[in-house]
Amino acid sequence: MFDSLNITSPKQNRHSRTDWEGFFPYYAGFPETFAHSILSSANLPKNALILDPWNGSGTTTYVASHLGFSSLGFDLNPVMVVVARARLLASSEADSLVPIAQGITKHIRADQKILDERDPLLWWYSPPTAALIRGIEKRFRQRLVGEMTLTPSGTRIERISGLAATFYVALFSVCRELAASFRSSNPTWFRRPKKDEAKVDACREHITNSLLKKIQNMAAALASRINLIQHEHGTAEIRLFDTTDTQLGSESVDFVITSPPYCTRIDYTAATRIELAVLNPLLHLMPDELGRKMIGSTRVPDHEISISKNWGGSCIAFLEAMQRHHSKASKGYYYKTHLDYFDKIFRSLVNISKAMKPGATGILVVQNSYYKDIHNDLPSIITEIALGVGLCPRRRQNYHLRRSMAGINPHTQTYRQSTGAVESVLCFEKL
Repeated sequence: MFDSLNITSPKQNRHSRTDWEGFFPYYAGFPETFAHSILSSANLPKNALILDPWNGSGTTTYVASHLGFSSLGFDLNPVMVVVARARLLASSEADSLVPIAQGITKHIRADQKILDERDPLLWWYSPPTAALIRGIEKRFRQRLVGEMTLTPSGTRIERISGLAATFYVALFSVCRELAASFRSSNPTWFRRPKKDEAKVDACREHITNSLLKKIQNMAAALASRINLIQHEHGTAEIRLFDTTDTQLGSESVDFVITSPPYCTRIDYTAATRIELAVLNPLLHLMPDELGRKMIGSTRVPDHEISISKNWGGSCIAFLEAMQRHHSKASKGYYYKTHLDYFDKIFRSLVNISKAMKPGATGILVVQNSYYKDIHNDLPSIITEIALGVGLCPRRRQNYHLRRSMAGINPHTQTYRQSTGAVESVLCFEKL
């Protein structure tokens, strides 16, 4: 079975992101073509349940749905839950997008009375600009978000409709474009302005026209997919979910395809700062609080973590080498954040393994990296951890990348010549 899987390159290619996929350019583990080729060749029964425990922008749930499978997609970041929900919007909704957008933006004005002085939009935008963006977002809430999402006990963001989510994704894109001057050297995230730095000041016409154009393009891309549907769509459930401390249904999953957060110090919360600011009235969530919970957090854990023999010999050897490294903070800050990473990965894999049926297949896309000059062979580390929790390795396929996200750091070449990496597709069978 594992030899028959059609495994293509999991490398993201921005040039391949066309039509509907192009509106979800969030940092992710693999493109639609990768998930489609694997799931199409897996010879799964039609009642199979597909799981992506780190669903991100929703590639797995989108592809599984269009192949007729039921799927579950989890993510701890509410922004990615909204994005994944939008991606599932039915093509039949394409014709309604522009009229709704025109109604929402009609007579909209910047009313600073609705703007809380602590609104995080004010980090990047002038008060009039922030007020207009918040006014548009408020109309989204009033016209597109109902009591299934805004419950008396709090917001259930995973219940937001695909239609409402699509409008939020369009506004995310507009806000990111407006704040382009604050894009950092790391293309996945935006920095906060310096104290005396000018903030974004955009007129009403520019913002509303940009939003309308974005919605028009999304409607056209969505409509172009109507004739591409060849299967009855499966059901897809998107959940706000922490894989580290929440157990899944026991032995309920037939196939896992996912890419766990890489151990490359990518701050996945910082990557969605602007989106979290847009969603702020729905979430009442501080980015720092979310960031601490994420796998790969750049924040030192607030509790003591010790090396566990359950993490395997390769992991322990890597951590011990890091602790011995002569560079500043190696045995302190960096050691503690890496302990946090491997602790969360181990606990997540325990829960994922329990959720898989005996004989189920798990596909994990994992990338190696370096700490200074120490090789972090994450594919081998993940393989050893997985074997210890009942997942037997059956196949591994490597793809060499000329440049990785970790190589963006200008200090990388201080310790090594190459800024490339190896991305591995790891295949497991649940024992």
